[in-house]
Amino acid sequence: MADRDGARLRLIRTGGIGPVTYRQLIARFGTAEAALDMLPTLARRGGGAPPKVAGVGAIEREMATTQRLGARYLFLDDADYPPLLADIDTAPPALIVRGDLSLTGAMCVAIVGARNASAAACRFARMLGHALSGEGVTIVSGLARGIDTAAHAGAMPRTIGVIASGVDVVFPPENGALQEQVATNGLLIAEQPPGTQPLARHFPSRNRIIAGLALGTVVVEAAPRSGSLITARLANEAGREVMAVPGSPLDPRAQGCNALIREGATLIQTAADVLEQLRPIDPRSVRAPLASYGAPPPADASDGDRHRITRLLGPVPVGVDELIRQSGITPAIVQTVLLELELATRLERHAGGRVSLSLP
Repeated sequence: MADRDGARLRLIRTGGIGPVTYRQLIARFGTAEAALDMLPTLARRGGGAPPKVAGVGAIEREMATTQRLGARYLFLDDADYPPLLADIDTAPPALIVRGDLSLTGAMCVAIVGARNASAAACRFARMLGHALSGEGVTIVSGLARGIDTAAHAGAMPRTIGVIASGVDVVFPPENGALQEQVATNGLLIAEQPPGTQPLARHFPSRNRIIAGLALGTVVVEAAPRSGSLITARLANEAGREVMAVPGSPLDPRAQGCNALIREGATLIQTAADVLEQLRPIDPRSVRAPLASYGAPPPADASDGDRHRITRLLGPVPVGVDELIRQSGITPAIVQTVLLELELATRLERHAGGRVSLSLP
């Protein structure tokens, strides 16, 4: 295997290292090899045992399987990594992709909604996907039942499917032919290694990729507290447009969309409505991925800095900016201490740049 790719995958697959931690480690140490060497020291400074690093053999087998499946890796600092996705703080350090990566270079719109969607909503999603793809828009969705399936079918082949499993695992089973069609004619994206089953905890991670790839997210039909509303929230947190299709107040599957509109989402009835919202937005305005890769590493934190920052932390999530303000310590040192605590499994990261101490 390529030594550089293998080292990056070992770091990514190491327990406890998420997207934010990965970025910070690379920014500080420059290479995955250097970061791997420093993990025991950083964890010890944070007051815990070093994380279990993924073995070379396991990574070699994963890479061989990925190649055998006709897929390839796309790393965060690769030139063809989707810039809109790279713009979010939790962008996946590595993706596994099959298909036409150029689809991410066009305007992307996510269409999501209920799995148990009504026939009318599925018809609308299919028509919307078809109309937008005819205008050169790439449709992003999650290959789930209902609205996702309809959106992919309508937009084929200008569609991207993002799944919560490995690229070789189909879920739901009845979408096997559709998933293969997306991989062959469109683009299939997975964050999880081959063979990974679609566990419940993987779906919110999948949803952030859907939201991150797109300039805007359209919710066609969604019940309250559905996964589609999570995607809409993540899109809003990323500064992207959130749009929703209104529905009957008598249908529980429309309550989520109607609530989004009440809270400020744009009401959508046609493809022209979507284009009117998004065409003034220039996707080139997003920042380049990982501009901090070449930044000089910050100085190590002192024991006094560690004590002061840890004392400000508790079980209730607090913003990193608030820690910087209250501690009076430079942002680089605060981030260094948080990195050490996370590698020692003493810190949890939350949405919106907030952190808390892990519960015992």
